[in-house]
Amino acid sequence: MKTNTINLFFICLILLNACGGKDEKSAKTGPPARPQLRVDAIIAEPQAITESIEVPGSLLASETTEIHPEVSGRLTMLNVREGAYVNKGAIIAKIYDADLQAQLQKLQAQLNIGNQTASRLSQLLKIQGISKQDYDMAMLNSNNISADMDIVRTNIARTVIRAPFSGKLGLKEISVGAYVTPATIITVIRKTTDMRLDFTIPEKYISEIKPGGIVSFKVEGTDTRHSAKILATESGITENTRSLNVRAVVVDKDHALVPGAFAKVMLNFAPDYAALMVPTQSIIPQTRGKKIVLFKMGIAKFVDVTTGVRDSVNVQILSGINPGDTVITTGLMSLKPDAKITLNKVIKPNISSSDFPQ
Repeated sequence: MKTNTINLFFICLILLNACGGKDEKSAKTGPPARPQLRVDAIIAEPQAITESIEVPGSLLASETTEIHPEVSGRLTMLNVREGAYVNKGAIIAKIYDADLQAQLQKLQAQLNIGNQTASRLSQLLKIQGISKQDYDMAMLNSNNISADMDIVRTNIARTVIRAPFSGKLGLKEISVGAYVTPATIITVIRKTTDMRLDFTIPEKYISEIKPGGIVSFKVEGTDTRHSAKILATESGITENTRSLNVRAVVVDKDHALVPGAFAKVMLNFAPDYAALMVPTQSIIPQTRGKKIVLFKMGIAKFVDVTTGVRDSVNVQILSGINPGDTVITTGLMSLKPDAKITLNKVIKPNISSSDFPQ
């Protein structure tokens, strides 16, 4: 019995040693080491870029006004050839003025009699047949009649409606025989020889707009490019849109350009010869701002950046990196800050990837 107890003790001791050895071996081995992530990168180098933007605009006539009569009356003549070009001073319409003409004739007869009376009194005054006061009263009567005639002539002139400037007539709004008032619109005239182009630009480009600069634009329905010379800018920025209104004078004399047409304005700004451009896929959007990952001595460093212009492939970095920095372009979703990485391929003009650590 005693012998069996001793044998059982030794068996348990052997089993405990075996289990302890396995645990020690497992502790020494542990989980396998995770291999370093291999990524591609690009060297950020200054390069020349020309920034271009396209903004909407509208074509405007240099002068536009509604033609209204100055006095009320019946329209006796209408000389509106719709869509025709007229010169400044051309007669557009005529209002009935027979009553004014009759009043003018009456005053003319009164003036003739008044002048004759004043002439006779002048002769009597020379021989002291009348007082100087009687002669002065006769002259005053003649001058009053002459002034009344000037008023009637002015009213007659106001019955003739003329073009205020040379331009193109629009559609007529009334017909002959209609009773018109100063509130009645007869037609609209537009000066289309020196057309204007109005457009707005974002606040960030204000410093690039200078009076005298040339912009190009296209209108709907044609691919022809037209030119316009910047005339002036608004005195302040529109607060709601944070943009600046700009007005330019169209240089081309093209009859196909119609006031009110929508225009696509192309703006080309001065080239930037020190722009740092990186691939678009290297940008990591954040809740606030953007980041990119740099390769620093085998470590992934996340940095905040400010972006500028972009094209279909690259985006400009305004701040956050320096020329010569190595920007990671692949494996971004798998990277963590300060993770150890290995470069697989580095893109740089005239420099092979062997010049960089692997």
